[in-house]
Amino acid sequence: MTENRGPGSPIEHGFPHLATVRASITALFRRLSADGIRAYDTSFAPADAAFDATDDLHLGAQRVAAAAVRALRLPDARMVVSFRAMEQAATVELTAGPEYFVEVNDRFRTHRRDLAAALAHEVAHVLLHRLDLCFPGTAENEILTDTAAAYLGAGWLLLDAYREDALTHQRFGYLTPEEFGYVLAKRAALFGEDPAPWFTSPQAYEAYVRGRALAGRDHRRAPLTAAGPLARRRYAKARRAGADPADGSAYRFEHQGAGAGLRVSFPCPVCAQRLRVPVRGRLRARCGLCHTVLDCTT
Repeated sequence: MTENRGPGSPIEHGFPHLATVRASITALFRRLSADGIRAYDTSFAPADAAFDATDDLHLGAQRVAAAAVRALRLPDARMVVSFRAMEQAATVELTAGPEYFVEVNDRFRTHRRDLAAALAHEVAHVLLHRLDLCFPGTAENEILTDTAAAYLGAGWLLLDAYREDALTHQRFGYLTPEEFGYVLAKRAALFGEDPAPWFTSPQAYEAYVRGRALAGRDHRRAPLTAAGPLARRRYAKARRAGADPADGSAYRFEHQGAGAGLRVSFPCPVCAQRLRVPVRGRLRARCGLCHTVLDCTT
């Protein structure tokens, strides 16, 4: 189900769901594997999302839905799109397939530029259903779905549907605009792509920049060697005390037993899986989940 925050609805900002977003990225790597994630190296093309007033309504909707299926690598799934009056932007009936029935809000009959965004979320639901990947709660599962859509190449459309100005007040999905930006920046770092030219909404681009800044800080946290001087000093103080930091930093110290020394655990900046390495100076650590090699100064 794609949530529809239309005109007049308050739009949440910031990073209130960050823990669930990071857990979602970890879950995707665990279910798909590092090689499986890297198979999603091609994002949904802006040209495939184009759907204007000159297109036949139903043929155009089916074409965009088929593009979303290809982008999320579900070649044996077929989306049957229909329109009706509803509160949500879209819903999908999850079955064994291969056909899935997607209902989208009647307003997309004329407001077509964001149809691909609504369909991307619903196709991500189908993908997660096929993978048997879900979180326990409904809200957490919707966050997982948005994160999957964005991290696997189709969710930039959901961020681009965000518009907030004197005339328009709209966003789709369950992540905040900044959280979408965070996930897209994580994907961009992994694949070396830049989604910025795809945004048609200035507010979407600004949210992406804010999310990208936070994602960049993940790669500059102690005990990573790229951490800044202040972070390094705080880390050294906590290391000398052999205790967890009091400032909310993500690393934790663990005593391995008599004579075994100290270990530090911290989240991988790519997949958020926690790594554990010995406290013994400069070293390289390889994440067993996403296979990223990290320079650390422990």
